[in-house]
Amino acid sequence: MSSNPHVVVVGAGAFGTALATVVAQTGDVPVALLARRDETVAEIRDTRRNEAVLPGIALAASLSVTTDPAVLRQASVVLFAMPSQAQREAARELAALLADGASVVVCAKGMEKASGRLLTDVLEEELPRQHVAVLSGPGFAADIARGLPTAMVVAAATMEKAAELARVLSGPTFRLYPSADRIGVQLGGALKNVLAIACGIVEGAGLGDSARAALISRGLAEMSRFVAAHGGDAATVTGLSGLGDLVLTGTSHQSRNLRFGIALGRQGNADGWSGDLVEGAFAAGVASQVAAERKIDMPITDAVAAIIDGRLDLPTAIGKLMTRPITQEFREKG
Repeated sequence: MSSNPHVVVVGAGAFGTALATVVAQTGDVPVALLARRDETVAEIRDTRRNEAVLPGIALAASLSVTTDPAVLRQASVVLFAMPSQAQREAARELAALLADGASVVVCAKGMEKASGRLLTDVLEEELPRQHVAVLSGPGFAADIARGLPTAMVVAAATMEKAAELARVLSGPTFRLYPSADRIGVQLGGALKNVLAIACGIVEGAGLGDSARAALISRGLAEMSRFVAAHGGDAATVTGLSGLGDLVLTGTSHQSRNLRFGIALGRQGNADGWSGDLVEGAFAAGVASQVAAERKIDMPITDAVAAIIDGRLDLPTAIGKLMTRPITQEFREKG
């Protein structure tokens, strides 16, 4: 990485804008936000606001914004802050502009719907000349942009590269912890969205806080099995990118996944949902299919996917989960 890195954030949605402004506020590196719309660029330049996605929040004065992808040519760190299903297309569009050896950081929480693959695998296929990392963990865009204390994880192929990225991107209120477990960090981020939907279903159906606590605990066990089956470290899910993120999105109404689940719990289906993009709705079907192929026991994930797809009604789903065979909570080792 360059001794004087330039950071470019691709995607001027809420999360991309928040990341761009919090990194720019450190004043240590030049930061540019690459937007698609001229109107967004004009608004940020004129008012230091992106009201459509972060209403009432002032952005860093030092943050530059543009629609010209040529800004990527000077970047040594590029944050891909577009939705999970748009990551491959973005990589193909921008590949020719990225410098050899630049670090490209996935800032979406999900798996590719068409292939069931991890997003770092997708980007490594499209960007073989760059270092691919992932950023995940408990952080709402509005909190990050306001400078509220936030801790997340950045995972790369090596701990050295992860630590390098953590130093470049961290600031006084935005702390990144390095990890070399890209598998565990990504799957924790993807599956917590599914489990947050399940927490919303519990709330919307009026099943009580005890049911939510049980769901979070058993959901964490599902997450651990899924990570281990993919070659990741099961212990990763007990950290920020697993348990930390699950607690945040499974309990806070800032979470669109939780709000989507509440709607499901109240009406039993997703008909009429007009809210924001719900990453967990994509991840549920992908994870459930992959779990079936690999024979991984994922009852909560399967139930969420079936409810969203209309294959299972809510009372039946709850009944199936509550009448599962009783086994030990933890299996004996050895």
